[in-house]
Amino acid sequence: MLRAYKLGEADRICVLATLDHGKVRAVAKGVRRLKSRIGARLEPLNHVNLMLWEGRNLDIINQVEVLDTHVEVRNSLEMTSQAQVMLEVADRLFLEKASNVDLYTMLVKALSTLETWDSQLILPAFLLKVLVSEGVGPALGSCIQCSETENLVAYSTADGGVLCNKCRRGRSITPEALMVMRKILGGGLALVLAETFSNSVSGEVRSLATEAMEHHLEARLKSMEVLEKV
Repeated sequence: MLRAYKLGEADRICVLATLDHGKVRAVAKGVRRLKSRIGARLEPLNHVNLMLWEGRNLDIINQVEVLDTHVEVRNSLEMTSQAQVMLEVADRLFLEKASNVDLYTMLVKALSTLETWDSQLILPAFLLKVLVSEGVGPALGSCIQCSETENLVAYSTADGGVLCNKCRRGRSITPEALMVMRKILGGGLALVLAETFSNSVSGEVRSLATEAMEHHLEARLKSMEVLEKV
């Protein structure tokens, strides 16, 4: 579940990311009452199976089976904050009643990876891979201006790629951060997560990935502001 908000005195509207139907908004009747059987199952971050009744404007949640509550993520403020960024990105990119299997799969895997690996690069890896899935992944192989493959020292969010020393504009990028981003997008994510990188390199990759995602969304990620304060 991506998020929820109150409806009336006892109900809640749940915003759901689904495999086959994209973003779905559904009403959970009476879940804010203390005796509700399903209230605790319908929380953001929970991975659930649902039975829905199709309604005129909003579907109605009838049954809920919990697949994963991501308890380890919930027990860490840092991991919870990272997960909230993922949920916000997914919420912005999923379309109503339109399937997006790639985004759904990446979100489920990313949340599970947070529980498995102790790495600051899980979130930026998710952001970068989602950008690729959206068709706007960063060009990291050569200078986007002149195709030079050496001395790549800058990254332009507006242009979507790296630039050499001669063509540089945008912001600087270190060789270490460029190497990490290339590995993430080149199929080497597991190797990246198994390595130990300095906070400066991890922070640089996260900053670059965040800038690229916010440029694509044409909006700031509010949950990222919260994460930066953790």
